[in-house]
Amino acid sequence: MRKERRKYPRIATDQVISFALLQNGHQLAVGKDISLGGIRFHAIGCELEVGDRIRVTFNVGERTLEAVGVVTWATELDAVTLDIGLAFESLDAEAARILEEVGDD
Repeated sequence: MRKERRKYPRIATDQVISFALLQNGHQLAVGKDISLGGIRFHAIGCELEVGDRIRVTFNVGERTLEAVGVVTWATELDAVTLDIGLAFESLDAEAARILEEVGDD
C-alpha cells in the first residue's frame, strides 16, 4: 500500500469556480480538487504564473467560500488551458472548519 504524502486530504470536485488576480476582474475555471491547504483548477484562456496572488470563490456543499492564495505551479494542458495549483494564504476559520469536516468524510 502506498503512503499518502499529502498534508491534507483532497476533496474531488468538478464545480465551476471564480478566480481573480487581486487587481483584476473575475474569471471562471473548473475546480479539480480542494483541500485545507489549497485548490487545483483548470483555467481557460488566461495567463497565470507561479507567484501570482489570486482570490478564489468556490462551493463546498451548500456553502460558498472565498480564499486568497499563491499560484505554486502552473502546467499547460493545451494551447488555452492551464492546470493550476494554488496554496491558500488566507482562509477564514469558518471555511477551514468546513473543509476539515468534508475532508474527514
